[in-house]
Amino acid sequence: MEFRKLGRTDLSVSAICLGTMTFGQQTSEAEAFAQMDYAVAQGINFFDTAELYSIPPRAETYGATEKIIGAWLKSRGRRDDLVLATKVAGRSTMHWLRPGAARARLDAKNIFHAVEGSLKRLGIDCIDLYQLHWPDRPMDLFDGLSNEYHDRGEPDGVTFEETLGALADLVQQGKIRHFGLSNETAWGVAQFLRAAEAGAGPRPVSIQNAYHLINRQFEIGLAEFAMREQLGLLAYSPLAQGYLTGKYLHGARPAGARSTLFDRGQRYQKPGVDEAIEDYHSLAREFSLDPVHLALAFVTSRPFVTANIIGATTLDQLKIILAAPKTLAPELEKRIDAIHQVRGNPAP
Repeated sequence: MEFRKLGRTDLSVSAICLGTMTFGQQTSEAEAFAQMDYAVAQGINFFDTAELYSIPPRAETYGATEKIIGAWLKSRGRRDDLVLATKVAGRSTMHWLRPGAARARLDAKNIFHAVEGSLKRLGIDCIDLYQLHWPDRPMDLFDGLSNEYHDRGEPDGVTFEETLGALADLVQQGKIRHFGLSNETAWGVAQFLRAAEAGAGPRPVSIQNAYHLINRQFEIGLAEFAMREQLGLLAYSPLAQGYLTGKYLHGARPAGARSTLFDRGQRYQKPGVDEAIEDYHSLAREFSLDPVHLALAFVTSRPFVTANIIGATTLDQLKIILAAPKTLAPELEKRIDAIHQVRGNPAP
């Protein structure tokens, strides 16, 4: 397993990070334990979760994933071997996130409440990487249309300075080591860096955004931040929520698959998606590669990626995923870019 520095910290994390958002709904506790055991045996030292998980978010399963990871840590005693990352929810009307159905925000009160809950569920004293799951600003980030900013007529959220001040307090208290961003824009990254440099609080060490063959928008603006500012990408959905496997091509809905069960794949059900996937599958076959491995190797091998966050419903799926190569031949790189020139980013 290859290890990479997490931002400007002294932490080294595996180039493959175990994503856990299915733990507690699609993936049972016993199956989750098996996945974590296998991941560690393969050299993975980096787990990613969130207070919101499992997915899809529901009041009944809020915090379920952190509880499963906490139970595994207690059973296996591997805390010191791992880098644990979790997230605090941004601006939200999900009534179960905060006491009294209060609106979740990224102010001190909300962040302090969230971190205490995560620490308790995980059964640990300190979180290695605490991430802001999405911005406090009024943005349409999960509408299945784009990741662009849209003025929704709402006031901006909590200031960057207040959020950083709360995180600084948590670092001082020893409850978190570092913090990262997630689902953030280039403008947002710039504002956090500006505020941190002005002394408002700690500097972000990573950014967790969607990145895969049919959504390479991170390369426009954010990749330069990642490389120049040592703010490495923790790439989520490297298989585009399973769509890059081809199992959903032409409207197929296999039994037990995520989009069949939860109908949350609108981001990947847009014009041009099937055609792009078919092109990448044809390319993989030409090079005698599993299309899954092509998609994963592409993400892991990008110079601005710190870790590729992979996730699986079952242990068998995880074994296939972890067999993917970490690099691509130069000729294959050129052919991928040629397809991208034609197909672009159909699933932002």
